[in-house]
Amino acid sequence: MRDMILTMILPTYNERENIRPLIEGILGTVRHPTQVLVVDDDSPDGTWRVVEEMAREDPRIRLLRRRDARGLTSAIATGIAQADTELVGWMDCDLSMPPERVADLVDAVMAGADIAVGSRYVPGGRDVGHGWLGRMFSRAINLFAAALLGWEIRDYTSGFVVARRRVFDRIPLRGDYGEYCIDLLTRALRLGYRVVEIPYTCVPRHSGESKTATNFWGYIRRGRKYVATVVRLWWETRSVKRGA
Repeated sequence: MRDMILTMILPTYNERENIRPLIEGILGTVRHPTQVLVVDDDSPDGTWRVVEEMAREDPRIRLLRRRDARGLTSAIATGIAQADTELVGWMDCDLSMPPERVADLVDAVMAGADIAVGSRYVPGGRDVGHGWLGRMFSRAINLFAAALLGWEIRDYTSGFVVARRRVFDRIPLRGDYGEYCIDLLTRALRLGYRVVEIPYTCVPRHSGESKTATNFWGYIRRGRKYVATVVRLWWETRSVKRGA
């Protein structure tokens, strides 16, 4: 697979009904040679079985089944470590992020960006995939992040990314869940990497249960880590400026 340009990492847990159309959508629309690496946390619903079957028929599909590890950020980091291509990317696996938009992120990086981010909050982007409470919390977190960390990014919590593989030699992922994206984008900007946002429309989950919060207290519980990450990054920046 040495001729591959992009490794698209798909971190999965119980996405049996979504994974086949997602993989087919990516491989059917990205114009550059692409492989898909599914990092599955031993899904009880047998997501890994679907991928295993697909991989037998298509060498562009790879499966890494993790029996002794869990977590979104660690799954993505594991995929990055396994990737041997110039570009790497990842996205949610519930079809809320349209697979045909991966091609736009790839094109943006091939045109000169270091990181391309699918964004709900730049002109042309929308979020119709969450209820009013989820949209409210997301907007609040992103406005808070932009106010403290900079308005260069509008969707700090995107999680829909394609980047040059070498970026992660300098910026290993940190965090537990979605806050890793705030950390990644902020540190990338600090190091002078070019980050661009590409609009997309977030749509409702196709099938299965959401891994994100679904009620007020769930959003508060998740949100605390996001807020803590923003404050930590803001304080780090402030400390560096004082030292300078």
